[in-house]
Parts: sequence; structure tokens; C-alpha cells
Amino acid sequence: MRAIAIKMKSYASTMGAMEEGMSKTVLHSLLLSLCILAVFYTFLLGNMVFNIIERKTLEAEMQTLATKVADLELEYLALSGKVDLAFSQALGFKEIKATFATRKTLGSIKVVKNEI
Repeated sequence: MRAIAIKMKSYASTMGAMEEGMSKTVLHSLLLSLCILAVFYTFLLGNMVFNIIERKTLEAEMQTLATKVADLELEYLALSGKVDLAFSQALGFKEIKATFATRKTLGSIKVVKNEI
């Protein structure tokens, strides 16, 4: 009986030591996982903030470019309103008569209408 009690005590002490070591391992792995997730979360949050700032910068640049395009369109419309026949002749342009190239028929070719 005494031998069984000694055996049980030694078994219980080794199991306790194994459980304590195992719980430390589990605790360390959980803390390591938490640290990795915190770093990953910080990385994602930083990327989101950077993208938001970049988007706002691009929106401001887009607004300035749209303003420039509108100004250029107004300038184009103002200049195109000044172009007329007298202005183009003053620049050296002249009106020409259009001549078109046509093919002559080859003798007696009959064109049948509505063949079908």
C-alpha cells in the first residue's frame, strides 16, 4: 500500500510539473499570437490611414485639374467664336473647289436592278 502511495505521489508531481510547463507554453504561444496580431492590426490601420490621405490629395489634385480644363474650354470657345471666313483668308487659307475622282464605265455593262 505504501509503495502505491509513493508511486501515486511521484506520478502526481510529474503530472503537475508537466501541466505547469504546458500551461507556460500555451501562455507564451497565446502572448506571441497576440503580439503578431497587434503588429498586423497596426500595419493594416497604417495602410488605411495612408490610403485615406492619398485619396484626399488626389481629390484635391483632381479638382485643380478640372478647374484648369474648364478654363481651357472657355478659352477655346472664346477663340473659336472669333474664327470666320475673313479671319481664315487673312491667315492665308482659301476656299477650293472640290473635284472627285470617278471611274468611267467599261462599254456596255448592264447593271441589273433587283436580281432577286
